[in-house]
Amino acid sequence: METPRECGRVLLTGATGFVGGRLLGRLLETGRTVRCLARRPDAVRLPPAAPAEALAGDTLDKPSLARAMRDVDVAYYLIHSMGSGGDFESLDRRSASNFAAAARRAGVRRIVYLGGLAEEGADLSPHLRSRHEVGRILAGSGVEVVEFRASVIIGSGSLSFELVRSLVERLPVMVCPRWVRTEAQPIAIGDVLDYLAAALDLPPGPSRIFEIGGPDRVSYQGIMKQYARRRGLRRCMIPVPVLTPYLSSVWLALVTPVLAGVGRSLIEGVRSPSVVRDPGARSAFDTHPACLAEAIDAALAGEEARFARRPLAELARRTEPDNAATLRWGNRILDCRATRVAVEPGRAFEPVARIGGPAGWYYGNWLWKLRGLIDLAVGGPGFAPSRRGPQPSRPPRAGDLIDFWRVVVSDPPRRLRLEARMKLPGRAWLEFQVEPDHGGSIIRQIAAFDPTGLAGLLYWHALWPVHKRMFAGMLAAIARAACRDDDARQGAEAEPDRPAGDTKGPAHGR
Repeated sequence: METPRECGRVLLTGATGFVGGRLLGRLLETGRTVRCLARRPDAVRLPPAAPAEALAGDTLDKPSLARAMRDVDVAYYLIHSMGSGGDFESLDRRSASNFAAAARRAGVRRIVYLGGLAEEGADLSPHLRSRHEVGRILAGSGVEVVEFRASVIIGSGSLSFELVRSLVERLPVMVCPRWVRTEAQPIAIGDVLDYLAAALDLPPGPSRIFEIGGPDRVSYQGIMKQYARRRGLRRCMIPVPVLTPYLSSVWLALVTPVLAGVGRSLIEGVRSPSVVRDPGARSAFDTHPACLAEAIDAALAGEEARFARRPLAELARRTEPDNAATLRWGNRILDCRATRVAVEPGRAFEPVARIGGPAGWYYGNWLWKLRGLIDLAVGGPGFAPSRRGPQPSRPPRAGDLIDFWRVVVSDPPRRLRLEARMKLPGRAWLEFQVEPDHGGSIIRQIAAFDPTGLAGLLYWHALWPVHKRMFAGMLAAIARAACRDDDARQGAEAEPDRPAGDTKGPAHGR
């Protein structure tokens, strides 16, 4: 009988992160059993019935590491502390030392590590210096280490990619300091995953370092220009001779607040060229990285596919009932709201299923009609002449038109997603989800907008005061309608049957 070690159990750290979250599926495709170590194991997205588990733990907690390493064949180290604030180099050093020691004691065969690509001996930023130091600490454990050093990773969620996206989407005219002309060799996240997964079956040997990148050698400015082309945006880039990393990070924090916490570390890192000088990865692995244009297209298409199939309520779970939150998902802005009703989910969904058309939008109907007229005036479809085909009273189905929305997901009595058909500087969705909650229900409402460039962002923020009031009013009115319908139904069920002509009151009043 095979032992767990012989079956090839894999330990994965960083399973809730950009790379680790995607690698989990790839590892499961190999038939391996995967154990994920995470501070919040409930945040690890484990496929149903998959040979995988999520353990609570931390690389700074030695006992939890010892438990996680039991019967492990290969361990993936995909974490860093750059976003933690403070002395991240010290945290990275402690984390790597703990991980290496635990792997050695547990008899782990191989550690696979993903670091950053930059030439040794150069004037490295603290972040890249720490990435290289982590690799040396892991290799110093005596356990075989396969270290990949990657250039800019192209994919939704990559810090470098989000930096490029934020600048290009927000700024029609960009002042470009010297660091944007630093040469890089960007690589698609899919190709990075191919390398990481292939490391499982690499023949045994000494610890090795593989430099990985795509076929294009291009500057950050070149990446930004290519991203603008793929998104259909026209951008003017004006070079300037000097702009220190500190001033660049301040400017970045103003333009892209979501990256403010790691802005300076990012800017300092891109000062160093990240190009492949050792071609060893080409001969060791059967991987043929995509070019930059293909990588950007794949990143945008992958994000679109995940958005299409993922219920937005999963992203909005942090929104407590009767509260609101504004979240970001890739380039999309989400207005998330939730309310609790003392009605079972099937009944709570009924007002949602009636939305639009004759029933209206529950709040500010005249504003919705005005928006339809404006849309018609600027060449859009306006309100659709048909709501749900020949049976307007049935629940909505995918493909139905509801005023200037199209139904893209309909799963009564749980979920309804609408996509806007109106003319916009971007794309918009409106989603409702109803879930059970202690004998009642929670109704979640999410309005999502994918702005196209600066015009889209200005549109969203200019109309935000109106949208805020309308979204809040609509959800509150839907909740009232659900409760009112339920009260009316219960009253009808409680009314006793009487003979015709009996006009006397209830028995207790006689």
